[in-house]
Amino acid sequence: MTDPSDGRGVPAELRPYLDELVRRTRVVCGPRLIGVYAVGSVALGDYRHGRSDVDVAVVVDPALPAAALRELAAVLSHPGLPCPAAGLELVVYGGDSVRRPSGGAGYLLDLNTGPLLPDRASFDPAGATAFWYTVDRAVAHGSGLALFGRPAPEVIAAPARAEVLAALAASVREHAEGEGHLADNRVLNGCRAAEFCRTGHWLSKCRAGREVAAAEEGFRALIGAALESFDRPRAEARPLPAADVRAFLAWVGDRVAEAAAAEGSG
Repeated sequence: MTDPSDGRGVPAELRPYLDELVRRTRVVCGPRLIGVYAVGSVALGDYRHGRSDVDVAVVVDPALPAAALRELAAVLSHPGLPCPAAGLELVVYGGDSVRRPSGGAGYLLDLNTGPLLPDRASFDPAGATAFWYTVDRAVAHGSGLALFGRPAPEVIAAPARAEVLAALAASVREHAEGEGHLADNRVLNGCRAAEFCRTGHWLSKCRAGREVAAAEEGFRALIGAALESFDRPRAEARPLPAADVRAFLAWVGDRVAEAAAAEGSG
């Protein structure tokens, strides 16, 4: 199993793609573009080609016309801009909204596209599942890589810890009960949530998995199997015992609840 370091930087496989993504975004948004940031696995130093998505946050002047948002979705969609990763998950925020801590979705555009993702472009956050965006903004504030514009912490506020913990509780429920998640991703997202509760820091999924496995002997075999599976392409991911995954996520849910209770009593 390979063991990528947690070094920061844009992987070589993604540089031409992200350079072109930034160029097209600058053309469409012009002077109303504030910043473009790599988040997710790229920001956390554990991008895996053939497995990982590319997660990007774009911040614009909220006065950017709706027509420009629709144009941006069109020019960034695969295969017009061929995505070399499993998919692109790009979220556009107004600069006014991300300057304030928030636990809401709050986007202007949410674009999913790529060879392994169903195409989707949403321009209305009403009814969106907010926890994905809260976690992404928290990661962006702490670790986002600026592809254009000022450093991420100067542009994107960190959501309050209570809001992050509420988002993690929702994330754990989704990974325990939701459909369409690979078993290894369910486990390793749980590890990342548990490590955030313990340390207050965002780790890559694999580093979080190693940390939890070292500390929790009862889950070591399950997490080891998840790490081995995560090192494979998505189509070759291995099944994990469903009962063991549920038990692990229940344990993670307890850790999140304990952290939330401690935050509330602090």
